[in-house]
Amino acid sequence: MRWIGLWLCLIAPQLAASEWQQLLDPQLSQWDTYLSYRHQPGYNGDVPKDAQGRVIAPIGLNTGNDKFKVFTVQNEQGEPVLRVSGEIYGALTSKQSYRNYHLKLQFRWGELKWPPREQLLKDSGVLYHAVGEHGKEYWRSWMLSQEFQIMQGHNGDYWSQASSAIDIRALLPESIMNAVADPTQPFLPVGAGEKNQGFVLRHADHELPAGQWNTLELICFEGQSLHIVNGEVVMVLRNSRYLDPQGQLQPMVEGKLQLQSEAAEVFFRRIQLKLLAGLPAQYQPLFNQP
Repeated sequence: MRWIGLWLCLIAPQLAASEWQQLLDPQLSQWDTYLSYRHQPGYNGDVPKDAQGRVIAPIGLNTGNDKFKVFTVQNEQGEPVLRVSGEIYGALTSKQSYRNYHLKLQFRWGELKWPPREQLLKDSGVLYHAVGEHGKEYWRSWMLSQEFQIMQGHNGDYWSQASSAIDIRALLPESIMNAVADPTQPFLPVGAGEKNQGFVLRHADHELPAGQWNTLELICFEGQSLHIVNGEVVMVLRNSRYLDPQGQLQPMVEGKLQLQSEAAEVFFRRIQLKLLAGLPAQYQPLFNQP
């Protein structure tokens, strides 16, 4: 019996690592809030200024949320549900950094939209491998990261944030076309330091009708990642990296998670994560070909 006890002690860390961790509670105890600006139509990436031409400072980290209530938790049928109002750009940012994990969450759209996206599709996103300072990308609202897009009809799209880059199985774009993810295609370099711009469309639209909860899954393992929407793989990615200030490409395999506030009301629930010791076997063939 002694060897059984020793065996259990040896495997206990692996068993614990594979359990689902619940990341959402009423106090948002595992998250920080960052609020930047109420962006307006015509924004061009410059630091926002007031009518007198003075630079406007962002609202900042862990300040202003109590006043503006951009990120709040409500109880729906006995479980916590995160409401992101979208009124001010920013992000809910995990306090912890993660490497090699399976993230799963559900989302549904609210009714509200705000400038500068009142006439555009509702928009949000999950940012992963987020590192460095807040507000380093175009909208001055998020960290250097990779994006799993959440947008009406575009769940699972990829966006490069700041100087990130990655390789995606995708059809080669032509002329003004965007690259489109396709698991049968070779890997296409995308993002900072690459010929192809930092945006790729998901393989197919698997969003459920308005008002229903959609399940999103993000699997990350040693620079490889999968964007999964309602059980369907919509993007296969590998070789996650970023361009450093010296112009050198560096690996990008670990970082925080961010949930975007991006001018649309959106709700999240059942946000959970488990650490991985390896890429799940059923997905390995997606990465085997050149």
